[in-house]
Order: sequence, then structure tokens, then C-alpha cells
Amino acid sequence: MKRALTIFAVCATSALPAVAQDDDSKSLMERGAELFLEGLRQEMEPTFEDLRGLAEQFGPAMQSFVQEMGPALADLAAQVKDWSAYEAPEMLPNGDIIIRKKPQQDEPDVEEPAPEGFTDI
Repeated sequence: MKRALTIFAVCATSALPAVAQDDDSKSLMERGAELFLEGLRQEMEPTFEDLRGLAEQFGPAMQSFVQEMGPALADLAAQVKDWSAYEAPEMLPNGDIIIRKKPQQDEPDVEEPAPEGFTDI
């Protein structure tokens, strides 16, 4: 009986280390991706700080532009139904900006069906 109890105790304790291991451990790919993204974030941090400073500098000017030009741009957007029908804007030598309409493409000729009884060869 002692022998069976000893074998059972050894088997039970040998399984404990396998259970104690973390099932939440990350794979090498996950750890590598985390390290890569952390390095990328550290490299990009100065650029983001510069961008934040630029946004703070131009923020008030952009707000006033949107407040002044917003209604005019909304009217223009309401008038133009299909932006793909227009060329890119052009600035003339006198400073005027024009937006030309693209030339309309002719519809392809539609062949009339041959009358029944005749076959074109």
C-alpha cells in the first residue's frame, strides 16, 4: 500500500510544474511584434511632438478659415453633383482660379440588329 501511495504522490507532484507554467505566455512572434511596435513608437515620438506643436501653431488659423469659408464650400459642394466631371483647378496669370468641365464623351454607336431572315457573313 505504501508503494502505491508513493507512486501516486510522485505522479501527482510531477504534474504540478506543467500546470504551474503560464498559459498566457506570449509566443515569439507576439513578443517580437510588441518590441517592434515599441521601438517604432520611440522612434516616432519626436515627430509626433513636432506635429503636435505645428497643430497648436496653426490650429487657430485653421479654425478661423473653416468658420469663414465653411458656408461657401458647402454651397459649392451642393451645386456640384459629380466632381469627376471637372478638370483639376487652374490658376490663370491674373490670379483667377478656374475649374473646367471635362469634355463629354460621345456614346458608342449602337448597331441596329439585323432584320430576321438575313445573315451577314
